[in-house]
Amino acid sequence: MKYNFDEIIDRRNTDSLKYDFAAERGKPADVLPLWVADMDFKTAPGIIERAVADAASGIYGYTESKDAYFQAVASWYREYFGWNVERKWLVKTPGIVFAIGVAIQALTEPGDGVLIQQPVYYPFSEVIRDSGRKLVNNALVLRDGHYEIDFADFERKIAQEQVKLFVLCSPHNPVGRVWAPEELRRMGEICLRCGVRVVSDEIHSDFVYEGRKHYVFPTVDAAFQDNCIVCTAPSKTFNLAGLQVSNIFIPDAQIRRAFLRQMSAVGYSQANMIGLHACQAAYETGREWLEELKVYLKANLDYVRAYLAEYLPEIRLIEPEGTYLLWLDFRALGLTEERLEHLIVHEAKLWLDSGAIFGAAGEGFERVNIACPRAVLREALERLRGALDGLKTA
Repeated sequence: MKYNFDEIIDRRNTDSLKYDFAAERGKPADVLPLWVADMDFKTAPGIIERAVADAASGIYGYTESKDAYFQAVASWYREYFGWNVERKWLVKTPGIVFAIGVAIQALTEPGDGVLIQQPVYYPFSEVIRDSGRKLVNNALVLRDGHYEIDFADFERKIAQEQVKLFVLCSPHNPVGRVWAPEELRRMGEICLRCGVRVVSDEIHSDFVYEGRKHYVFPTVDAAFQDNCIVCTAPSKTFNLAGLQVSNIFIPDAQIRRAFLRQMSAVGYSQANMIGLHACQAAYETGREWLEELKVYLKANLDYVRAYLAEYLPEIRLIEPEGTYLLWLDFRALGLTEERLEHLIVHEAKLWLDSGAIFGAAGEGFERVNIACPRAVLREALERLRGALDGLKTA
C-alpha cells in the first residue's frame, strides 16, 4: 500500500473528543476508545497540503466557495453514484444533524410526527424531541442476523401519528444496512402518497462492501427528487468531521426556500475557510487514498469476524453491508444492560457506544468503530476476551 494505515498516531492531549474526554463522559482515564465515528488515520495528503497552506496564510476571514468547489462535489456524486446535481440545489451547513434540525423546523410544526427507524444514530432522536416534535419509531426487525424494514408498520405509523417528515439513514448507522433500491422505492412511494417529506442522511455512502451498491435516494425514482433533502458530507469519508462542512442538496425550490429561511433564523451563513478548501481538495485529490482505505477497512472487518469466531463466539457480528461501524450482539451473555456496560468499560477497559442509546431495540448491543490501525483493534479485542474470560471464571 502507498498509504500507511498501520501508523499509530497519538491523539491524546490534542483536545480529541474521542481520546481526551473520558473523565468528562464518566469513563476511566485508561479506556481504549472505539466509539465516536472519526478515524485514527491521517487524511489524504492533498487535503493536508491545502489545510497547511490555509493555516500558514495567517488570515482566516469570511470565506465562500467558488464554482470549482461545486464542480468537485458534483463530479464525485456523478461519477460514484450516477447523480447529476445542480448548483442551485446546494446548501452548505456545519453538519448533517444541524441540517436535520433546520429541516424539522422548516417543514413541520410543533407536535407533528417525525419518523425514524431505530436502532438509529441517536442525535436523530435528540433533535426531534428538542424541536418539540413527536418522535415516531418504525423499528427495524432483526431476522436471522439481518435487519429489515416493517413496511406495514411504516405506513401505519405515518397514518396514525400525523407524520410529516421521515429521516432516513442510508447507509444505516449503526446496523450497517445498505438499502436495496426496491426498499428505498417502497419507502419513497409511501411517503409521496402520504404527503411526508424525506430527509436522507447519506454521510456513510462512500463505505459500501463488495456485492452492495449505494443508491442516492432520488436516483431510485425521479418522482422522489422534489420531495426530499439529501444530506452529504466529506467528514466520514476523509476524516474531516472537526472542520464542519456538509453539502445539503434540496432540488425543490419551495423546500429550499423554507430551509434557507430557517438557516437565516438561526444566524448561520458562511462555512469556515479550511473546511471548504479541505472538502474541495478531498473530492479533487482523495480518490486513491480512499480506495486504499477501503481495502484496509475490509481487512479490519475480516480480522474482527475471524477473531470473534475463534475466541468470542458468544458475541455475534451483525454482518455489515456498509460503514466502518460494527454492530455487535452481546445478548447471548445474558447480562443486564448495566452489567454489560460495567463489563465493557471497567473490566475490558473499552469505550464503545452502548446500543441502548440508539433506542430500546439496541439494548444488548454495542457499536464499535473499526477505523483504526489493526494493532489498536487487536488490543481492543484482546481486552474484551480477557473480560469475558473473567466473567466465565467468576
